[in-house]
Amino acid sequence: MRELFATRAAVVHPFAWVIEPLENEPTLVVRSMFGGKAVYLHGRFVLYLTAKTEPWCGVLVPTLREHHASLVGDRPELREHSILGKWLYLPESAATFERDAGWLVTRVRARDPRIGIEPRQKARRANQRRPHSRKQG
Repeated sequence: MRELFATRAAVVHPFAWVIEPLENEPTLVVRSMFGGKAVYLHGRFVLYLTAKTEPWCGVLVPTLREHHASLVGDRPELREHSILGKWLYLPESAATFERDAGWLVTRVRARDPRIGIEPRQKARRANQRRPHSRKQG
């Protein structure tokens, strides 16, 4: 798993430990995205690990707004992200960060339907031409 987080300089992401319990899951995919790590399981985007400055230092939980209240009810340290309000955020500064991050991974592994979103399909590139017919004049 560590190699998924290593860069050319062999720097390990500071929150790699969060998803170590998932490393034997055959559908686990970890991708670099916007300076953090996007975590996919069973084809769903389930967590985003980021270690920058606030409000980008912790675990973001891709979820639908309809699930916010329920998840926050289960883990009060979760909050709506101040910039990306459609997702929840567990800041590293939370007193229960390690415990709550572990809980999130447990819920992800259990396929909690409140956690995760279907990734968007990539847009078709402009240079991929569609077949077209020419008018005969």
